[in-house]
Amino acid sequence: YSFCTLLCFFTPYKKTKPKKEMGKTVLTCRHGKSPVFDVHGHKRLGAARLRALDYGERNGYMRGTIKDISHDPGRGAPLASVEFRHPYKFKRVKELFVAAEGMFTGQSVLCGSKAPLAIGNVLQLRAVPEGCIVCNVEAKVGDRGTLAKASGNYCIVVSHNEETGKTRLKLPSGQKKSVSSSCRACIGLIAGGGRIEKPVLKAGNSYYRFRVKRNCWPKVRGVARNPVEHPHGGGNHQHIGHPSTVSRHSTPGQKVGLIAARRTGRLRGGGQVKGAWHGND
Repeated sequence: YSFCTLLCFFTPYKKTKPKKEMGKTVLTCRHGKSPVFDVHGHKRLGAARLRALDYGERNGYMRGTIKDISHDPGRGAPLASVEFRHPYKFKRVKELFVAAEGMFTGQSVLCGSKAPLAIGNVLQLRAVPEGCIVCNVEAKVGDRGTLAKASGNYCIVVSHNEETGKTRLKLPSGQKKSVSSSCRACIGLIAGGGRIEKPVLKAGNSYYRFRVKRNCWPKVRGVARNPVEHPHGGGNHQHIGHPSTVSRHSTPGQKVGLIAARRTGRLRGGGQVKGAWHGND
């Protein structure tokens, strides 16, 4: 016999431990490349954002005119089509802004560091006084607006720190965030507020609401499914059967329920959640 064959005879057999069982392949993980779950965006007007930051806005202002205010399918807030003159060429450029409450067709919109404080104008945050209501705020300089863009939403300018060049904002969620004072924001609040105060009343209203967004309705609860389909499925009664909190490091098929929750239950009293980053103000 060769040496390798003899080595195989005398090597003790090691039992391998069974691998830790993964979670279920839940329905949201089974979408794959199917076009069934694509965004229904063929009727949308386009991306709503501020003008690209250029020399004119950094050193003065650019004047635009609101040509039209229209509904965007799948969005609660109306969009304003603002026409600007091209800074270098003999032509006009149209931009889509999320409309602020009080905007009207024919209104002049000024964008730039030297624009006056008026509804619909776009200014740098350092030029906005404390306590002012702003919307369509940039989180980073030049990203053309990412914060407070849903209908009825707004941010409040809390304070300015001239030494660090930062501005403190109160977001629609109540959390506070520091952004660069060079970030731009639109004065006022987003139009279309109070949209969610109207009762839904019937399932047909929800059907048409989500039909223009994506295939995400109706939602089947996990406890109403079978054990093979969801970690909460099965049982003689609809119950979870184990704690609904799961680890941050659990496998993808197990991440359902309250993922890496610091606490559970109702918030009682005025105390802040210990360890939450937004509670350290």
